[in-house]
Formats: sequence, structure tokens, C-alpha cells
Amino acid sequence: MISVKDKNEERKVRHARVRKHISGTAARPRLCVYKSLKSIYAQVIDDVAKTTLASSSSLELKLANGGNIEAAKAVGKDVAEKCKKLKIKKVVFDRGG
Repeated sequence: MISVKDKNEERKVRHARVRKHISGTAARPRLCVYKSLKSIYAQVIDDVAKTTLASSSSLELKLANGGNIEAAKAVGKDVAEKCKKLKIKKVVFDRGG
């Protein structure tokens, strides 16, 4: 019988494969984006110091429909403003799983 893997487990495997090649530093942190069916999350992470520098989500912004394109634009704009305050101009994009 063929065993069926959980979708989240498969996503974690894909994420680990991407993370082998991507790492964030203080000069160029990692922008990690995760989208669920109902909301979207974004974090700017310094992997060397193991800290989250800035984060935003559609839940934090209290958007009515957090899984659509307008919510993604709002979250992106919010995390970009937070990065500007921290004087972060370049990031490494981590698309996640």
C-alpha cells in the first residue's frame, strides 16, 4: 500500500531544501514569507544572531480577508516600512516551502 505524506511534512522538506542555499546576515537578512489559506506572514531574520528583526502579518494588520492579493500587498508594505526604520535596504528572499 502506498503511504500518503502529510502536505505540511512535504512543505517542510521543500523548505529545508531551499534553506540549504539561503542564509541571512546582519548586512543582508532573510525575508521569510509564509502563506496559509487564511492569512500571510512575513519576517526579516538575521540567521547569524538568530533574531527576528521585523515582522508583519495579515492577522496583525487585522485585515478582513487575509489570504488575498491586497492583504499580501499590505503586509509587504508594512514589513518594508519596518525595514526602512532599521535601515535595511537589501534582503535575501526565502519563499519557504
